[in-house]
Amino acid sequence: MKTKYSVFTLCALLFAFTGCRHDEPVLPPEEEQVGTQDTTEIVGFYLLNEGNMGSNKATLDYYDYTSGIYTRNIYAYANPEVPMELGDVGNDLQVYGKRLYAVINASNKVEVMDVLTTKRIGQIDIPNCRYICFKGQYGYITSYAGPISLDASHAQIGYVAKFDTATLQIIDTCHVGYQPDELTIAGNKLYVCNSGGYMVPNYDHTVSVIDLNTFKEIKRIDVEINLHRARVDQYGALWVTSRGDYYDERPRLFCIDTNSNEVVADFDFPVSDMDIVGDSLYACSSGFDYVEMDYVMSYKIMNVRTREVVSEKFISDGTDEQIQLPYGIKVNPRTREILLTDAKDYVTPGYLYCFSPEGVKKWDVRTGDIPAHIAFVRK
Repeated sequence: MKTKYSVFTLCALLFAFTGCRHDEPVLPPEEEQVGTQDTTEIVGFYLLNEGNMGSNKATLDYYDYTSGIYTRNIYAYANPEVPMELGDVGNDLQVYGKRLYAVINASNKVEVMDVLTTKRIGQIDIPNCRYICFKGQYGYITSYAGPISLDASHAQIGYVAKFDTATLQIIDTCHVGYQPDELTIAGNKLYVCNSGGYMVPNYDHTVSVIDLNTFKEIKRIDVEINLHRARVDQYGALWVTSRGDYYDERPRLFCIDTNSNEVVADFDFPVSDMDIVGDSLYACSSGFDYVEMDYVMSYKIMNVRTREVVSEKFISDGTDEQIQLPYGIKVNPRTREILLTDAKDYVTPGYLYCFSPEGVKKWDVRTGDIPAHIAFVRK
């Protein structure tokens, strides 16, 4: 039988002879055959494992659709000369152009890599960085500005940094609310979820609106406390999530009209992560309820056009009983396969599940610690 080798294995074998970290040989990456060959313009995806804060265990995995091979911890082997490897707490992952961007929160940097080889190109230094998005030649990164601390007296107004994707140089900043998290673009406006996560119990509750022409904040939309996720659907509506306060204020999902910049709908269910493909918003939740002292799990699909929940549970084969802590979700826009990560207990390796559009498990695979963020790679 013909043996399959991924590009990461071949590169790693080369580095094993030419590079080392702390005088130790660089070992080949760990591969596992989990799926079957699939050919569309989407050739694979990266998965960023967050790792626990302070453990320096953020890692990067890759799934190759053309071979069905899942490869674990590829960054270390592609970059044996980097002493601290990927860094501490992987908070976001995006592919833009020919580059892969990993936001490494506690390491105060955005790691920039070649999208085909994950070879390090450079980094963008930014304190307490959170999330990233792009338009044209520029990228935009949210920053908590100050150090990681739950002491409200140390909290600072956050900002969005604008950088040139060609030079990786920050060219402007725009102050927003407290502890800004996800951000997204609709038309020529940038929307930023302000969480106020360090201000407990006085959370922020606004979405900042930035004009991309002037890179100035032009409005704040009053939504709900502790905002987190932000997605724009194909009709231009903005969907944002609130984590609530984990006690009396329940987590919720909101829809904002980006023409009027007003909240037009809200939904009384938690969303830990979500993805929008076509008219479908896929949402998973593992929010912790301190009143019930337990996690609230859900797997919903909402129609963004009608704004109605069309499925209360997109997993149809009972696999949800095996999932301990649903954490991240991404849907293949071509095949509509649902990729769902399970963070397990946050301290041991998690799992990635692939479901058919009908909610039947196709395969699963072990990941790194706290698998979270998925970015597709196209031809």
